[in-house]
Amino acid sequence: MTGHPPLTLRAGRAAALLGIVLVAFTLRQTVAAMSPILGAIRVDIPISSIGAGLLGTLPPILLAVSGFVAPRVARGLGLDGGIVLALLLMTTGHLVRAFAPGFVVLLAGSVVALAGTGIGNVLLPPIVRRWFPDRVAPLTAAYVCIVGVSTAVPAAVAAPVAERAGWRLSLGMWAVTSVVALVPWLAVIARQRGRRLADTAGSAPPALVTRLWRSGVALSITVVLSTSTILTYAAFAWLPEILGDVAGSTPTEAGVLLAVTGVVSVPGALIAPLLVARRGSTGRLIAAGVAGFVLGYLGLLLAPTTLTLLWVLLIGSGSILFPISLVLLNERTRTPGGTVAVSGFAQGIAYALGALGPLAVGLLHDVSGGWTVPLMFLIVVALVAAVPVITLARPGFVEDEVARPYADRRP
Repeated sequence: MTGHPPLTLRAGRAAALLGIVLVAFTLRQTVAAMSPILGAIRVDIPISSIGAGLLGTLPPILLAVSGFVAPRVARGLGLDGGIVLALLLMTTGHLVRAFAPGFVVLLAGSVVALAGTGIGNVLLPPIVRRWFPDRVAPLTAAYVCIVGVSTAVPAAVAAPVAERAGWRLSLGMWAVTSVVALVPWLAVIARQRGRRLADTAGSAPPALVTRLWRSGVALSITVVLSTSTILTYAAFAWLPEILGDVAGSTPTEAGVLLAVTGVVSVPGALIAPLLVARRGSTGRLIAAGVAGFVLGYLGLLLAPTTLTLLWVLLIGSGSILFPISLVLLNERTRTPGGTVAVSGFAQGIAYALGALGPLAVGLLHDVSGGWTVPLMFLIVVALVAAVPVITLARPGFVEDEVARPYADRRP
């Protein structure tokens, strides 16, 4: 891979490192902070079932749209400026939701906050690549784990805060974390003013963005990330009900088992990025993630009551596909601009498909009258991620593949 030599801490890497950690901590707060207190919100603001469903569908839709918008943001503002915009949108969205007088304003605040979240999602991998080209794998592992914490903390504290101080404070307090995350990035930008530290390196060339369909590597990363997203959103939406119906789990037990899938994903998030950086490990890691999902859902299909915990552990282990995908965004591109382009492309498609996953599972359940067909659907989705194993097991870079058809035409 090419690029500038690693910058020293004195050149701003200390502030950038702090900024990366703090941004990662903000990236799931918009999603996780509302659902635990939706009942309390509905006491003050009338929200129909359709409205509640719309609020639940917004995250993957906005994350998908932001995936395609973020490369344009990076071209216009640079990577650091794009992260600042993302944090400003999150801050504004949190505050608008907290002071919302009605459903329309609450919905608008959610849209703004989620737009910032989506831009942050796309720009964080190339930010890591730009500031720490010598530490991509360990930093990816670290921020994926912090994103997991960003999901757990709001979910755990939202309801207690709402009970003691009201739901408006419970929603609005997350603006503080976004503002705090702004500080190191403003310091980074201020330090760069007047010097030629190439933030334009994070700009994705428009030609590259439009030609990503030609790259087998970009498409393979997209398939792996899409599979992970579909299965993750489907599990969040339906796994507790599936466990209740096929395994006889109580609502409390099913909730605990769903939490287990998150806990078991943490070791994979720490280890997978480090292993992907080693030559020859990528294909085996993807195959292991696919096997986890397939065996877990197959177990629920064939023997749901005997080894329920084992099947849930296997499903949780399949989520290793997510950190694998994130580190591949950096490992299989040669430039920060290439990382931005592939990150937006892959995440835009993945989150769009992720929004359809729960809908497909619900529709199949209603049509078939049981969980056999939906579980078979989830197994098939998992097996799709086996297709890119061969492509990603071989070394290759997106920029090389995109340029190759034009090079081959030369006499």
